Amino acid sequence: MIELHNIDCMDYMRDLPDNAFELAIVDPPYGIGESGATNHTRCKLSKSQDYKPFAGGDSEPPSEEYFEHLERVSVNQIIWGANHFRARNSSAWIVWDKLNGATDFADAELAYSSFGCAVRVFRFRWQGMLQGDMKNKEHRIHPTQKPVKLYEWLLMNYAKEGDRILDTHLGSGSIAIACDNLGFDLVGCELDADYFNAASKRLKQHQAQLRIPM
Repeated sequence: MIELHNIDCMDYMRDLPDNAFELAIVDPPYGIGESGATNHTRCKLSKSQDYKPFAGGDSEPPSEEYFEHLERVSVNQIIWGANHFRARNSSAWIVWDKLNGATDFADAELAYSSFGCAVRVFRFRWQGMLQGDMKNKEHRIHPTQKPVKLYEWLLMNYAKEGDRILDTHLGSGSIAIACDNLGFDLVGCELDADYFNAASKRLKQHQAQLRIPM
């Protein structure tokens, strides 16, 4: 079951019991100013899309209380952007190589993983109009959107059958589509009403397409 909530994730997590989820896969604000407000001006080598800034912005990293609750309510965690906002000892970093080529955007993104394993790399192109799966090209609706294929790879490599998944910052809803494709239960929280509605619509459209007879 996929449950999406237009709610502050802190309000949601405070009422949860310990270890309510087997795995949290989250992409919180990094505190580096990438809220979408200036996305269209960032790249000097190609035209970037203009997005609506998301609620809460990206002016500050998550609070320590956020991490305390996240680690309390989930057995394991995968946290994107952790290299920006929290010093952690881990041998299990996850690297998403975007295969960007000659651009002034980041070549890769890093995620902290609580799993005790070696560093793993996922390679998937995500540059402007070019994507790693052009046959199933995704329409971008959010400034920090990540590809569905990335979340599918994470689920196939780090989640077990029957695991409940938590996403505290739903954003574009890519993780919801990945969980729906692979049969994982998900709870996703999104504070911004506009992006919550857009992500919910995106999931419903995806599910409707799957029901169309071939």
